[in-house]
Amino acid sequence: MDVVGVRMEAPGRTQLLLLRERSGLRRVLPIYIGEPEADSIQKGLAGRVPPRPLTHDLLNDLLGALGAELDRVVITAVDEGVFYAELRLRTRTGPVAVSARPSDAVAVAVRAGCGVWCDTEVLDTAGRIVQERDEEVPDEPDDENVEAGVDVDEIMGEFRDFIEGITPEDFAP
Repeated sequence: MDVVGVRMEAPGRTQLLLLRERSGLRRVLPIYIGEPEADSIQKGLAGRVPPRPLTHDLLNDLLGALGAELDRVVITAVDEGVFYAELRLRTRTGPVAVSARPSDAVAVAVRAGCGVWCDTEVLDTAGRIVQERDEEVPDEPDDENVEAGVDVDEIMGEFRDFIEGITPEDFAP
């Protein structure tokens, strides 16, 4: 998955994390997140290093000090609109999976430079197909509505339509 970015949903000033498949249908996975996590992800994507480690920087430093390495982040499930993720670590004693909120997991991943993955079932349930723009994407995306070839306004409209029509039965196995 590519981390497309974080956008604010205007009506409720709610932060939305946007992930996109790198291949296949190139579905977009929108996940509502908190403002502190959104800020942390944006800082990580921009490569801004604070003078003192923030929480997600601290977690990366701690993993390194313990001899562990973040291999990848995996969005593992969605249940009644709540997303779940795991930090997949490589340690001296073997692989370890640690449960995390997707927002925290992505914030750590952008700092560690590791990949973000998503289980197919999650994409099948909550992923949205969004048409990419035909014109070439400039090196500096327009923050208002385009980042990495995705029309964010279109994603938001489709996501609003999805949320308004969703029922608990939509998440039943």
